Amino acid sequence: MALTEISRNKSFGGYLVKYQHTSDELQCDMKFNVFLPKEATNGKPVPGIYFLSGLTCTEDNFIQKSGALAEAAKHGVALIAPDTSPRGVSIEGDSDSWDFGVGAGFYLDATDPKWAKHYRMYSYIVKELPSLIHSQLPIDESRISIMGHSMGGHGALTVFMKNPTKYKSVSAFSPIVNPINCPWGQKAFSNYLGNDKEAWKQYDTIELIKSHMNEKVDVLVDVGTADGFLENQLKVSTLKEVVHELGRDTEWNIRFQDGYDHSYFFISTFIADHVSHHVKALKA
Repeated sequence: MALTEISRNKSFGGYLVKYQHTSDELQCDMKFNVFLPKEATNGKPVPGIYFLSGLTCTEDNFIQKSGALAEAAKHGVALIAPDTSPRGVSIEGDSDSWDFGVGAGFYLDATDPKWAKHYRMYSYIVKELPSLIHSQLPIDESRISIMGHSMGGHGALTVFMKNPTKYKSVSAFSPIVNPINCPWGQKAFSNYLGNDKEAWKQYDTIELIKSHMNEKVDVLVDVGTADGFLENQLKVSTLKEVVHELGRDTEWNIRFQDGYDHSYFFISTFIADHVSHHVKALKA
């Protein structure tokens, strides 16, 4: 499947390029952004970091607001920023609320018949999009990492836990780590996956930690103490408790950042730490 270039802007010596393609997994046209550092301009493959965005976001929010391009350019790594859901498909109820449907794909493969045809964001992120990118762009498939914010933090952590050999590292800002026990997750999972709560666990970070005890990980998680979603939706305190109970404190660097909220002001403050975390693994 060919990629169609929509726009190209020079930035920090490299190029930010927006692409469009027809997705077989999602049965619609999708867009994503790629930042290619100057090291990639001669066609030499560079390492890459995927960033999964949160509720209501598109492929643009992270690229425009996070300050990540300067950090990626500094280290000579690519950034890949996909969209958060299928676009342009008409399903009854997909635009009724901001936390479900359009802009809220939750990085899972829906099994409920109403949503199963189009809402396959897990397979899109893990299989289809990488197959397109690494066959057509100078990004080294053997040196990729993944990170995300909020719903995208949930996506990054669960994708990594389920595919530990595919990605060199993972990090998350303000992730939804226990969606089976929070309102956002319960709303999404009950619609996308039906009422079998055992099936929900495959997309829950805390449940995956319990069932993937043999894989050693090196995870960075940042969350603000003034995040209005911290206790009710994100459940990062529960994550820290479970990690400690399982004796895995050395594998999970969970940082509560005093006074910071859920916004891109928070992300932009700590993006350098996250890019450095990934670069350490990508260039090891």
